[in-house]
Amino acid sequence: MTLDWRKLLGTLFLTSVAFGASAEEGVSDTTILIGQTVGLTGTVAGPVKETNEGANAYFAMINKQGGVHGRKIELLTLDDKFDPKLTLANAETLIKKHHVFALLQGRGTPHTQGILPLLNAYKVPLVGPSTGATVFHEPVTPWLFNIRARYQDEVAKGVEHFSTLGFTNIALLHVDDAFGQDCLEGFQKAMAAHNLKPALITKFDRVNPDYAAAAKRVIEANPSALIISSSAKNTIEVIKAIRAQGGTMQIMTQSNNSSASFVKELGPAGSGVIVTQITPAPHLVSTTLGQEFGRAAKATGATISYAAMEGFVNAKVFVEGLRRAGRNLTREGFVRAMESMERVDFGGLMVTYGPNDHSGSEFVELTMIGKDGRFVR
Repeated sequence: MTLDWRKLLGTLFLTSVAFGASAEEGVSDTTILIGQTVGLTGTVAGPVKETNEGANAYFAMINKQGGVHGRKIELLTLDDKFDPKLTLANAETLIKKHHVFALLQGRGTPHTQGILPLLNAYKVPLVGPSTGATVFHEPVTPWLFNIRARYQDEVAKGVEHFSTLGFTNIALLHVDDAFGQDCLEGFQKAMAAHNLKPALITKFDRVNPDYAAAAKRVIEANPSALIISSSAKNTIEVIKAIRAQGGTMQIMTQSNNSSASFVKELGPAGSGVIVTQITPAPHLVSTTLGQEFGRAAKATGATISYAAMEGFVNAKVFVEGLRRAGRNLTREGFVRAMESMERVDFGGLMVTYGPNDHSGSEFVELTMIGKDGRFVR
């Protein structure tokens, strides 16, 4: 029997081409598959919906232009109901079953903490988790890229604002989980920096909160200002309880509660509430980012909100990493590409990474909910 070397070489060539086209998980000649596990239902469903609308609006715009290096982006989203255990199970499914290239914008501090070992074990990047916890900044987690500013920076901004106004008796109400603990640490540092002693530090359970009891503790302490660190649903209900019991103190909460749905559900109780923001205003047409977001949101019907703007920014930063990684896309190449971004202006938001810095942005500003239900800068 004779060996046909031409056929053998042809077979080897085709095999190598096929292998090269699918050498990296989630990457084909025409698509890049990324995954997301997030609370489509549950206590954060409202802001999650808007954040996803923003990200999908940007991906739709990029795909319409032909994708990135000829590949269109596909986003596969699984509902974790804002349950850390389900977050881990979903992440395993996305990585092991669906073989996604990377993960994008999950939500929640304990949720993100729970999947870090999985990211490191399978060397899967996670870009733009919707948490500003310090634990994801220090020390650097090789496969995780933050975009939003730290929660502690948001809390410090609030304390600084109240101190400037002459408010010395400031209180903190935080959820009893890793997110709340991080905000507590930031609160204590900021209060010490301004030589202030807290009027009250109190917490409530994330899963089974007693809103009335938490409101009663706050009102009895009689602070002139209160910072609330919690997810949207719990923050809404505890603010309503405080106002119902006669609490009139100035209230501030953080950017995880910046969605249009948060303002709507809060209703009249939201008037005058301060909310920190980690992106420029979504309706600000004086910035390139605002103009771009406006066009993309109009094309897809996305909500015009800070939450949607965060998703838009997350997708934009992710795509910039893909572009820098080149046509021969690998996870390790993507990480190097992300780390090559030094003071990159995304149209009004500066983002910086490096091998020893995966923090992203430091942008924080204060807004207030007006009587008309709109954010006032």
